[in-house]
Amino acid sequence: MNLLAGELEKLVSEGRNPRTLDLDLLSTREIIEKINAEDGEAAIAVGREADAIASAVDRIVEAFNAGGRLVYIGAGTSGRLGVLDASECPPTFSVPPGMVVGLIAGGEKALTTAVEGAEDDPALGAADLKAIDLTEKDVVVGIAVSGRTPYVIGALTYARETGATTVALSCNPSSAIAEIADISIAPVVGPEVLAGSTRLKSGTAQKLVLNMLSTASMVRIGKVYQNLMVDVTVSNAKLYARAVRIVMEASDVPAETAEDLLGKTNNDVKLAILLALTDMELQEGRDLLDETGGFLRKAINQKTAKSRDS
Repeated sequence: MNLLAGELEKLVSEGRNPRTLDLDLLSTREIIEKINAEDGEAAIAVGREADAIASAVDRIVEAFNAGGRLVYIGAGTSGRLGVLDASECPPTFSVPPGMVVGLIAGGEKALTTAVEGAEDDPALGAADLKAIDLTEKDVVVGIAVSGRTPYVIGALTYARETGATTVALSCNPSSAIAEIADISIAPVVGPEVLAGSTRLKSGTAQKLVLNMLSTASMVRIGKVYQNLMVDVTVSNAKLYARAVRIVMEASDVPAETAEDLLGKTNNDVKLAILLALTDMELQEGRDLLDETGGFLRKAINQKTAKSRDS
């Protein structure tokens, strides 16, 4: 047995699941039920990592407030999930594209086609971080189900040398990347329905964690009011319709009023809601949002308090 095979044999994520040894004998419905039952383990495993995830979010918020970035880096499915989460932050939260970065071993081609050998070179991980001018202000999340991917190890090692905050996201305990990182997030979901196919439960667990890292961080920096995406970028018809609905729900105004307010504010949802709830003038509203760091609730409370005291 070669060295790599020996390492894989020790990984929880590579083991055979005793509950699915009869997978090839099951009916279609039974296969679906097995997969669904195992998927339920992913959410439970992620829940056990809540403290570590919260610690990572706090560091990400600190980075954002200091002008730093959140950088995801991984190979294969792990890398694709990081790129996916990063790419959805600008339209959802109106952040600049470079604020959340997704890097995958093998580059953009690897998003749709396997790039053989890209994940096996630690120097490539370091090089990809150098290429984006990584600094000590940034947070780097290395994503690898096994926790031993050389590309991710190289990236996290370089990130530590740079002074950036490092986070390891794996699905195996006591992994190699966990030993390198400042924070380790390790939802151990157990063996897959299909042995070694870590795009299944492990991939689901990773996606759940990435959802939490980006969404909770955006909430903490003022991108959300109540549970509404008030910083959504209105870039197409669907998003405009969503923006209208958000203004209506947040300020209890009819659709016509919401549309008028969005027109007045150049589709600035947050400002439109502030004007609807406070009867402020346009520039006054802009100034107050700037003063409160873009936190809509703070702006509303501040204006309400001033009106009450006057």
